[in-house]
Amino acid sequence: TLLWETLGKQFVEYEQMAPFLIPEDQQRRLLDFLPLFLKAWEQSAGVVVFPNIQLLASEVSKLLTKEIKRNLNGKPAEEARLALEQLLQQKVEAEDGHLLLKSVYLLSQTDLRTMWNIIGSGLPAALMQCLYLFFTFPLKKTSSDGEKSEDDTQTQEMLVEIMLNMYREEQGVEELLASDKLQSLIIATASLWDQCSHSWKVPTGRVLRTISKAQTKNSIVYLQAVDCIKIAVQNLFKLADTLPASDVCEAASIVLCFVKDSYPVSSALLTEFESNDGYQLLLKILLRCEGLQQNEGDPYLDEILDMLTCLTTCGKTELKVSGNIVHPQLPHFDFEWTRSSGMTVKNLQAFQVLQSIFQKSNDQHLCGRVLAKIGAIWAWDKANFFLLEWTLQPISQFTDIIHFKPHPVQVQFFRLVESIVLDLSYVPHEILKKVQYLIKENIVPFCTLTALQCLLSMTQKDLLFSDIFRDSGFLGLLLALLRKQAKILRKSAGTHLPGLEDGTEKELNAAMLKMVSALTVRSVRNTVVLKDYGMVPYIKIFLDDECYRSATLSILEQLSVINYEEYMSIIIGALCSSTQGELPLKLDLLKSLLRVLESPKSHSAFRTCSGFNGLLSLLSDMEGALQDPPSGLWTAFGQNCILELVFYTLQGITAALHLDPVNSNFFQRSGLFEKMAEDLGSLGCFWTQGELQIALSLEKKRTFAEFLDAAFCSSEPFPMWLKNCIWILNFLDHMAKGTLHQESYFKERKPEMGEASTDDQKGPQGQEDHPVAFKRPGDELPASAYRLWGNPEEKDCTIVHPGAVCVMVRLLPKLYKDGHAQLSQEIQCAVVDHIQSLVKSEKSRQVMCESGLLSTIITSCQTAFCNESHPLHLPLTRVFEKLASQAIEPDVLR
Repeated sequence: TLLWETLGKQFVEYEQMAPFLIPEDQQRRLLDFLPLFLKAWEQSAGVVVFPNIQLLASEVSKLLTKEIKRNLNGKPAEEARLALEQLLQQKVEAEDGHLLLKSVYLLSQTDLRTMWNIIGSGLPAALMQCLYLFFTFPLKKTSSDGEKSEDDTQTQEMLVEIMLNMYREEQGVEELLASDKLQSLIIATASLWDQCSHSWKVPTGRVLRTISKAQTKNSIVYLQAVDCIKIAVQNLFKLADTLPASDVCEAASIVLCFVKDSYPVSSALLTEFESNDGYQLLLKILLRCEGLQQNEGDPYLDEILDMLTCLTTCGKTELKVSGNIVHPQLPHFDFEWTRSSGMTVKNLQAFQVLQSIFQKSNDQHLCGRVLAKIGAIWAWDKANFFLLEWTLQPISQFTDIIHFKPHPVQVQFFRLVESIVLDLSYVPHEILKKVQYLIKENIVPFCTLTALQCLLSMTQKDLLFSDIFRDSGFLGLLLALLRKQAKILRKSAGTHLPGLEDGTEKELNAAMLKMVSALTVRSVRNTVVLKDYGMVPYIKIFLDDECYRSATLSILEQLSVINYEEYMSIIIGALCSSTQGELPLKLDLLKSLLRVLESPKSHSAFRTCSGFNGLLSLLSDMEGALQDPPSGLWTAFGQNCILELVFYTLQGITAALHLDPVNSNFFQRSGLFEKMAEDLGSLGCFWTQGELQIALSLEKKRTFAEFLDAAFCSSEPFPMWLKNCIWILNFLDHMAKGTLHQESYFKERKPEMGEASTDDQKGPQGQEDHPVAFKRPGDELPASAYRLWGNPEEKDCTIVHPGAVCVMVRLLPKLYKDGHAQLSQEIQCAVVDHIQSLVKSEKSRQVMCESGLLSTIITSCQTAFCNESHPLHLPLTRVFEKLASQAIEPDVLR
């Protein structure tokens, strides 16, 4: 503060004495004062406490202006340029100019009033003349010239920053109009870009862009009067033939800035630009950008495209077009546009440049940028799509040539087409017809695939497209193409197809199936069309290939809506004819079957199409599959996959029995529960070499629920055979309760990026045999998932399918393994105790007795019943006594 007070007093003395001093002395006193001022500035970190700062700024700026003019006066251009550089550079022998420059630089950053004093000194015009010389006349290099020094760079930065601060103000731009240097500099950038000073290109561009944003009515009149834009455009036409594309873009972007930025004030410069073939110039320049590398010239190319896109909204009157809305349209489509944004297209000439670029160029980056700009124009105002499509028809025309474009451009284009439906809620019927024709011709498979995916996305948005694509004949086209592909697949069964080696061809088939699937979902009419075309035998052929299977099953599931018998015949037939190694096919077929069995109407068809026998035959074919170690073809599959097949097979049977007394009676009368017990017992994890005869005294006794927890949640080592047995018994437990078909033990789960896999959350016991998709009791899952296990000992359970209980009883003697006698008897007792808990309720006992299966319980465990020392004797007797108290069958008495 003391320093600033001292300086303030010194400057007051200077003010008082200045009128009495000759100019040279007055100048010397001011120059002597400035170092002290700069020192105070630096020591106070830019905080100025100087009451006469406006006057100081005026005095320093006038002196700098005077020195610049003195160094320019009467000198040729190159000599004047050299003199200016020497004036402004920091040199020991002559640093007055640099001192003035640095002082003005600091003063220009204070406040607006101080800036106005600087502008009023005549400095804006003087510095514009400096910039013109620095840009236009590069110094000739000599052998002694080195790299640009740090002082030179600092001088340039200060000079440019002063100009930017002055020319941001309209008053600063108005000060330039007294001389011709502004228009001369603009024309110079358009004609001498290849000859100018390289180090001054970017600074000159920054200054001119700043001036452009502050244009006034007077500055526009000034530029128009001297034909500035006209001459610049003419010169750029010449440069466009000789300079590299990136350089031409940089020069043209400066001129285009003045055209675009002036429009809100006056349309004069835009009119001059248009009258002198400005749009043809832009088209020529932009087409020259073909082949540029991704980042080469990007800022200026993007700047030109941005300004050109803005010019599409520059027009005095709104476009008046009348279009014909073709119906049907989506229910929420609203044709009452709101144009309050003021961003509607009014200048079709500017848009035609964008359109012509896309039509004439096949460059990936250029075409991609054009599509992005069109998307931006649509986003400004929904009306713009209609205004353009009903006049220039860009998207409709682009559809005719899109197959010539690079693949990324095709993807981007069809996303744009898709956005018409998703964002505008409009169905562009004419464009869709052209897309369908493109698919029919299939000139470029990748383009066809991308177009199909676009239409698929639309179809999934609204059911209306199911009708549109049927009525247009597109569904029929797809069915014909699929029939042709199915015949090829059938003829080449077991051999490699050269055509399908190409991933695109295979993806195309998959996309067509997905499209047919989407068109038939919730559309009985389209499903009938598919059936009437005789397509069912051909659709079946696609089941064998995993990449087609999901969509194929979806189509067949839609078929079930009109004909359950035909669907069941296909699925059961495919299950029975599948080979042992086609385990993924079986799983997919079973999952599809479960989805259809959710409808009670399908149960009768399942039974009449031998569904029960078909599913049990799957279990029969799995004999020995769960042996440890595995053997034969089963070694190719993890035991979890085999258990999954067992699970979905039992789930399918349970679903078909659910709330269906006819199916339940059929299954029981046909002895299929006994067959199920036999097939499960031969899987390889159960004992098959006779019944356990030796009774051991048990050291400990756990419940079935504790076994579940111990087998899968604790560190206690459990043999694999026992784990598999417990899984199957748990399936049967849920089947007995009639809930198995509602469970999802094997729900697939893919960890998110950065999320630890489920395996990382398990206990210390090695569990590599059960991957993430295989849920185990005790896994760290949310409470909603844990209910799938439930508590096996729950009190209020009711037996729905007593035959499943009998299967559990039949498997009891087979819960044994050599070397694990103690563990075997312990699990046997746990299962019996669990069965005893199942028949606690009177309703469960009644169901068991009415089933006529009591004798099965006795004969299945005859040894245990007859041997009082057998560990199972007492619990089995209690089960029998509970059931017998309800009703006694003659067979049981015998």
